Amino acid sequence: MPTLNELLDTVPEPAGATLERSLVDYSQEGTALEGVLVKDTSLTGKRPGVLVIHEWNGINDYVETRTTMLARLGYVAFAPDIYGKGVRPGMADAPKVAGAFYGDLGLMRARAAAGLEQLLADGDVDPDRVVTLGFCFGGSASLELARSGAPVAGAVSLHGTLPQHAEPDVDRITARLLVLTGGADPNVPDEAIAAFQAELRTNPQVDWQVTVYAGAMHAFTNPLTNFPDHGAAYDPRADARSWRALTGFLDEVFA
Repeated sequence: MPTLNELLDTVPEPAGATLERSLVDYSQEGTALEGVLVKDTSLTGKRPGVLVIHEWNGINDYVETRTTMLARLGYVAFAPDIYGKGVRPGMADAPKVAGAFYGDLGLMRARAAAGLEQLLADGDVDPDRVVTLGFCFGGSASLELARSGAPVAGAVSLHGTLPQHAEPDVDRITARLLVLTGGADPNVPDEAIAAFQAELRTNPQVDWQVTVYAGAMHAFTNPLTNFPDHGAAYDPRADARSWRALTGFLDEVFA
């Protein structure tokens, strides 16, 4: 499995680029949050922005690596903090922390919306060309943000779960959707995919795609994940394919 540095180097830093990483303090209804912004300050003019939402461990080296990869492609990339400043749970506590948000999708949406607000406030971002994406927990949050009617051009979920809704709750979606999931992910069984697609079909205006990667388990893009006995493991083939799908989607949406 590649290291995070090796993963990062699959997207070479452009010649002459000046990548700048900064911590961004902000809040949502009194809760202190701390996100990470990465952008190439050698570029001028408005450009697309990408919201990169973390997995259930919170902001960590993995999500920062992905954020930097996207900044190297020329985007203003911001990793928002859904949990709260300093809340970075380990594997033992992550299910409980993440579960609180899965149990309160309104709060999940509100925290994602606060991150989007911070990204849109950046003077280099073209507000008409913004996409939200996320990994695992972050994929769910990305889709929930789209369901809220947020003004984003696209929303992407990479091996995110697909929470069920009592009502279809898709009438406010204006973003194009891309869902990339593993064919051997126990957290996203076939019936969950079918139910999700059935919800989307209640609004024929939604532009959506779902791609399932054969044999890929949960967290297939993260080289630090190796828990096959629990249905979660890095898959280099699915990782490469999903990255191509993601960057192709961004090219299309931002054209």
